[in-house]
Amino acid sequence: MNILVTGSNGQLGSEFKDLSSNFSNYNFIFTDIDELDITNEKAVSDFFDSNEINVVINCAAYTNVDKCESNQDAAHTLNTLACRLLSQQCTNHNAAIIHISTDYVYDGNNYTPYIETDFTNPNSIYGKTKLHGEKMIEEFATTGIIIRTSWLYSSYGHNFIKTMMKFGEERDELRVVFDQIGTPTYARDLAKVIIKGLSEITFIEGTHIFHYSNEGVCSWYDFAKEIIDYKNINCKIIPIETKDYPLPAPRPSYSVMNKAKIKEELGIEIPYWKDSLFECLDKIEG
Repeated sequence: MNILVTGSNGQLGSEFKDLSSNFSNYNFIFTDIDELDITNEKAVSDFFDSNEINVVINCAAYTNVDKCESNQDAAHTLNTLACRLLSQQCTNHNAAIIHISTDYVYDGNNYTPYIETDFTNPNSIYGKTKLHGEKMIEEFATTGIIIRTSWLYSSYGHNFIKTMMKFGEERDELRVVFDQIGTPTYARDLAKVIIKGLSEITFIEGTHIFHYSNEGVCSWYDFAKEIIDYKNINCKIIPIETKDYPLPAPRPSYSVMNKAKIKEELGIEIPYWKDSLFECLDKIEG
């Protein structure tokens, strides 16, 4: 099975690269912008014509949430248009697509964990373009899996845990919001789940949405506190409200997702968020 991984230099893509050597029955083809511009219709068409692709794992996205607000065209191009181009070629070449989406498709007004069929109502450009990307896959892909995830981090790339470690070493205190509630997701755990599902995806018809994050619930304050404490960094974490730290893009105040569907259909157990965090922090230390 030939697996095309787009956005392979990012956090999740890098985890796939790291894990790929353990799965010799799959031939992974890793691309990023230099190898394949997924926003270029001809480039995508030519790539599919030249390579026998069975599954696309689309990890590429414009993920800078605040910059999306001022770069709406760029966000739309990568988060929405690219999904249509990839889906069309997957259909033309009898391939499946696995697409990574986000908790930002929700407005955060729930008080119980979101299920896949809950009403979507994104309140940021990032969330809107990601939701539109989902719609492109639902419309144009014959076989598609959409996985909504949240608070993604990894030992690779730029992310919240590395920012906290860096600033924690440089400053005496950090102010972190405590009124945004969700669940961190270790990208390596997500990559493992996706690889586990590869053998089954060719038997799926239509488009299906799943939620995946690690288990448990926390605030960004709780998340930061665990990072600083585990790394024994001498920095005080001070809880603040969202209104005290205004940003261009609004964040969902509550984006905990129910994972019952993916656990049941793939027969998986999902690690607790602290256990995965400590595993990642140990890897960064090494």
